[in-house]
Amino acid sequence: MPCELKDKDRSGVINPIFTCQPCGAQYASIGIKDCIGIVHGGQGCVMFVRLLFSQHFKDNFLLASSSLHEDAAVLGAVHRVEEAVDVLLMRYPNVKVVPLISTCSTEIIGDDIDGVVRKLNKGLLKEKYAGREVHLIAIHTPSFKGSMISGYDIAVNDFVTAFAKKGEPNGKLNLITGWVNPGDVTSLKHLLSEMGVDATVLFEIESFDSPLMPEGDAVSEGSTTTEDLASTANAVGTIALCRYEGATAARYLESEFDVPAVIGPMPIGIRNTDAFLQNVKNLTGKPIPPSLVKERGIAIDALTDLVHMFFADKKVAIYGGADLVISLAQFCLDLEMKPVLLLLGDDNPNYSNDPRIKEFEEKLKNESNYEMQIIKNADLWDLESRIKSGELELDLIMGHSKGRFIAIDNDLPMLRVGFPVYDRAGYYRHPIVGYSGATWLAEEMANVIFTDMENKKKKEWVLNVW
Repeated sequence: MPCELKDKDRSGVINPIFTCQPCGAQYASIGIKDCIGIVHGGQGCVMFVRLLFSQHFKDNFLLASSSLHEDAAVLGAVHRVEEAVDVLLMRYPNVKVVPLISTCSTEIIGDDIDGVVRKLNKGLLKEKYAGREVHLIAIHTPSFKGSMISGYDIAVNDFVTAFAKKGEPNGKLNLITGWVNPGDVTSLKHLLSEMGVDATVLFEIESFDSPLMPEGDAVSEGSTTTEDLASTANAVGTIALCRYEGATAARYLESEFDVPAVIGPMPIGIRNTDAFLQNVKNLTGKPIPPSLVKERGIAIDALTDLVHMFFADKKVAIYGGADLVISLAQFCLDLEMKPVLLLLGDDNPNYSNDPRIKEFEEKLKNESNYEMQIIKNADLWDLESRIKSGELELDLIMGHSKGRFIAIDNDLPMLRVGFPVYDRAGYYRHPIVGYSGATWLAEEMANVIFTDMENKKKKEWVLNVW
């Protein structure tokens, strides 16, 4: 088949693409103002996730741990959660939101974090913190299933479910971004601003790029407030950019509060950005202004400079979160490239019904010299083994920093994209969404390919000066 979706052909994992569900819940929690999550598990469940965030963003983030030890496996550890909440509220008087994030160990031993929330609401919060606004939210993210992608989706839905409250219509649009970077949020807000659309963005993470001020170091946190979350029930509509990273919350708002939901597309590339703006127009009634038409034209001009001469027929492998990987593959096809291998790092059963994958199947049905493999529940060995065996010939790899040694060892050009990127500077500042994101992404792809040509003494790159 020219395009085939399948499971990896072995059990076990070698060099995983993702980390686990609690990581995704923690990423969602740091996007909320006055929020510190308590991860109910061992210290490593927080320490290594904070390390990933700090490596990627080069900033500090506050997350807490119930710090389980061996005795918890036998006796249970709900008392550790109770102690953690008390200590956290004493130490941080401004904290309003405390998600209690479960892990594999605490789910296996059966700790009842929902019961802890009810107990603390009736006891500790009324007795010791009377008059203080505190919201405890139980988030179930066992690490033995799903991935950080599904964990993010679960947490976003839990936050929206906990806070959304029906009131007067606010005239705003809900925008659930999915797992993106601060630069992407800036780009999305720019597009909405040009259209005159007021939006509640889940989550406002531009502030992750914290300034270094004379009075001392800053700790990064998001700026989405509890009021913002509550107002999502009163919006004109919701756009969830990602099918697997926030769409559950959009569907909840639609079913519970009759807020129309549009799922996707992630606006990577020209056609997906066009579709995003059209969705905004349909939900809000606001026209697409000439300023964005001009931005689109600039982006198309930039891509035209590269497509036929440098991108045509280049073979690409892409790995990471499904929404990112599929959207990048759509962009590559529009650039006349051939995404030959897509690696999706978890086993979401809905992949087989994804309309974008069905679009790939239809598009490639009559291709005789081009095959696309889409591997679910994949790991990075699925990439490395195919390269080493000679089964796969590539011109470019696209993915996060964990795959860098595959590119280095096999002398292949690689563009870092996704999460985490820790061996390149400042990538989280640069958007890959919107028209400006399409320009930056295509030019970075080209520059990586040009550098590879120079290093391998290929002369094709000099054609650029004709």
